[in-house]
Amino acid sequence: MRTTRPFAQVDVFTALPYLGNPLAVVLDGAGLSDAGMQAFARWTNLSETTFLLPPSAEAQAQGADYRVRIFTPGGELPFAGHPTLGSCHAWLEAGGTPRATDTIVQECQAGLIRIQLQSSDGSARLAFGAPPLKRSNPSPKLLAQVAAALGLKPAHIIAAQHLDNGPQWLGLLLDSPQTVLQVQPDHNALKDLGQKVGLVAVDSAGAAPVLIARGNREARAFGARSADATLADTAPDAEQPALEVRAFAAPLGINEDPVTGSLNASLAQWLIADGYAPSDYIAAQGSCIGREGRVHIHQDAAGQVWVGGSSVTCIRGQVTL
Repeated sequence: MRTTRPFAQVDVFTALPYLGNPLAVVLDGAGLSDAGMQAFARWTNLSETTFLLPPSAEAQAQGADYRVRIFTPGGELPFAGHPTLGSCHAWLEAGGTPRATDTIVQECQAGLIRIQLQSSDGSARLAFGAPPLKRSNPSPKLLAQVAAALGLKPAHIIAAQHLDNGPQWLGLLLDSPQTVLQVQPDHNALKDLGQKVGLVAVDSAGAAPVLIARGNREARAFGARSADATLADTAPDAEQPALEVRAFAAPLGINEDPVTGSLNASLAQWLIADGYAPSDYIAAQGSCIGREGRVHIHQDAAGQVWVGGSSVTCIRGQVTL
């Protein structure tokens, strides 16, 4: 039997409506079948649709405030970044009260995700603790196939990693933001490869000379600084995006995702750990599709990477499911 349920559509990783990544949130998913959730996610045709539920007894005993299930038009995800922040935003706005004073705890298929309320320059934003990352080197064959599908030459690629924090991506660190922005993928080729790809580059005004020098000895002639320079010596303006990111997910039916929290989380863990990026930075995403997503990255003293951003509710209402 269908019933009326509270619903919100939230724009994530932006403080201005319609410039981030939209998320559909069903605030009461109790009693819905898997098939019903999937059918509604297919109907919204957004990159993700979430359904909020009470936490399981086991998760509640560990401090969980609510449970979320995350669906793309093609299937369920164990974890995703912008649905985590957008769902938490909608839950708080609808009157949700965290059990702890400083942290919201979300249950999802990937486990328990901690979310903090952060403030900066008078603005508030949520940030999730990046889940553990598994990463490995891609095969030369796959890397060559993906590069061909993206129209990239080997010299454009500084480093590459398979990244897995629930969602799996092939992450490519490129030589410049301009290269990232100029890529015109063959989405059918990526779909045939079954490969989601995340591109990232560091702004040349920041740490890029260090990155190029570390990643490609032949590029030393183009850098004004030694490869031994510290990231602190070349840190970008904290108020400006230091990285440019793009995400291609043709195997999921999404040619280009506007702003991708899970990808930014895994990129941050990789790039910070390997010395390619500073421990605090802002990433821009969505530039090529008319969005202005901003992802705030912070690594705390314990080594935990936090992925933050603003959210704004664009639609409030009810849905019959």
